[in-house]
Amino acid sequence: MCGIAGYIDFNKTTPAETIGKMVQVLNHRGPDDSGAELYNTKNADIGLGQARLSIIDLSYAGHQPMHYKNLSIVFNGEIYNYKEIKINLIELGHVFISNSDTEVILHAYEQWGKEFVHRLIGMFVIVVYNKDEQKILILRDRAGVKPVHCYWLGGLFLFASELKSFHVHPGFIKELDRRAVELFFAHGYIPSPYSIFKNCFKLEPGKILELDLKEKKITIETYWNVDDYYVKPKLDISYHDAKDQVRDLLISACNYRMVADVPVGIFLSGGYDSSTLTAILQRDRTEKLKTFTIGFQDGLNETPYAKELANFIGTDHTEYICAPSDAQSIIPDLPFFYDEPFADISAIPTILVSQLARKQVTVALSADAGDEIFAGYTVYREFDNYLKLMNYIPGGFKGITSQFLRMASILVPSYKYQTKQKLFAVSKSLNKNRHSQTTSLLNIGKSLPNHFMGNLLNFDLVIPPTIYKNNYAGFSNEVEIAMAIDYRMYLQDCILTKVDRATMSVSLEGREPFLDHRLVEFVAQLPLEYKYSKETDKRILKDIAHEYIPKKLLDRPKDGFDPPIYKWLNNDLRFLIDEYLSENAIKRSGLFNYNFINLQVKLFRENKLHYKPLIWRLLMFQMWYFKWMIEVGDSIKEITNNFPL
Repeated sequence: MCGIAGYIDFNKTTPAETIGKMVQVLNHRGPDDSGAELYNTKNADIGLGQARLSIIDLSYAGHQPMHYKNLSIVFNGEIYNYKEIKINLIELGHVFISNSDTEVILHAYEQWGKEFVHRLIGMFVIVVYNKDEQKILILRDRAGVKPVHCYWLGGLFLFASELKSFHVHPGFIKELDRRAVELFFAHGYIPSPYSIFKNCFKLEPGKILELDLKEKKITIETYWNVDDYYVKPKLDISYHDAKDQVRDLLISACNYRMVADVPVGIFLSGGYDSSTLTAILQRDRTEKLKTFTIGFQDGLNETPYAKELANFIGTDHTEYICAPSDAQSIIPDLPFFYDEPFADISAIPTILVSQLARKQVTVALSADAGDEIFAGYTVYREFDNYLKLMNYIPGGFKGITSQFLRMASILVPSYKYQTKQKLFAVSKSLNKNRHSQTTSLLNIGKSLPNHFMGNLLNFDLVIPPTIYKNNYAGFSNEVEIAMAIDYRMYLQDCILTKVDRATMSVSLEGREPFLDHRLVEFVAQLPLEYKYSKETDKRILKDIAHEYIPKKLLDRPKDGFDPPIYKWLNNDLRFLIDEYLSENAIKRSGLFNYNFINLQVKLFRENKLHYKPLIWRLLMFQMWYFKWMIEVGDSIKEITNNFPL
């Protein structure tokens, strides 16, 4: 795990010290070692750099950029099956000088070309410079566990694990992309491939970018897409056999993610997902695994459940009850680590549990993606019920019903925003086919209510398309469309972004067993009723969990992971609203309708604002804006002074 950065400058005007500075600002991602190299070629000047968090082969032999024959590489992530690939390569005549997975990647690329990516089990962003072919390749893992941002304008290509590296390059032009601003307020995060800056994009998961240095041309191809497995014919397999295979795949995925030359722990929340992973890993181990849980003095506290489960499973458990001051102290740093606007409140506890774990381990397993893979979200059942009700309406009455519901949504008071939004969603979807109804209902249901979106921004809204606009005609049912969309958008751009930046903020590597592509592919091809039914969600996962843990320890209502942030914003953190949502601050960007925002703040302080996430999104955007659009020069200068070249 680490941070990577680099540039390809066809204009050959980048100062030599720039690549070192681009790496320095990623020091939190990799404090153990750093490397930066320049390559002056006929076609372009190239800089490659890495800040390293040593996990596999802690020696200098794992230093990057790494070279082999005509190839150079910088790499962020882990290849869990590198030892098997290495044995295969040795049989083919390859000779290795280190025990690192990075060297295995280089040899695998030389042996099989870019098709080698299909052999990898892991999380990764791999950047390979092929000197003979004069090409740069960037490969991102299938789920998007590891991030990479790109910039392409005027003969300058930049890439980095985090956007903050771009700010130190003198050729980077930072200009807000208003499409991304709209997407942020609609969803609370910015979906790939969009970026907060114009001429920037996120390379999407399962894709390979190739930059031809001779042609100055970028091409992007897809090598993996979860949709391909949902549209395959469902496996003809009994539930019993399916459960056995899912269990075996989970065991393999978990064991692979214990491969490390440093201590490994697990985030344990007390729910089905993390408890199942913990129980699987602890069962055949004599040494107690280290598990970590946090709770809040004022608000959500899952520590009693996690402690009871840890005692049953037999782990070495650490818990911490956070005082409000612990969480509040993190908020000023959020814009630095999440260097695009990001409004998932659970980023705060995720950073806190990462801080707790980092005192004892360097790697932590997280149980993300269980809901997306095994149909665990309650919204799936809710929207499935809506679809069934909508399709009871005879075709000849759908147009009239749609008009009636739209009028009703207008007449409903804005404070009843959930009812208002649901009526609008159904009215807009009623005359569409079932697949279009699915995507429309999901998109509207998960977006900022129209009342707020239409009044918030002072420019014309043209919200750009996301994967909600894709064609899902090959899917056999609507619930799996919802699962695939959440896997490719919400999971990747919100949850995995949250976990990556939170863990990396304290130089902790986060690993995701549920995102093993072998497991994802298999479960996607199972009949829906093995995962989701009228009686239960996550059916097959829960049945596996009950083989390890008594049902009574797990069967309880699902909790969130959010601190009582809105209570704090009306008390101890009131000053943040005073500072960042003041008239002068709001008008600084020229993006917002201040009168509307002022009204929402007034309602919030009177406890009359029913859609409180709007306040947090505004605050996160404003804090980001002042950090990276106004104060960025001072913040970057401070970082590079602390880590001199």
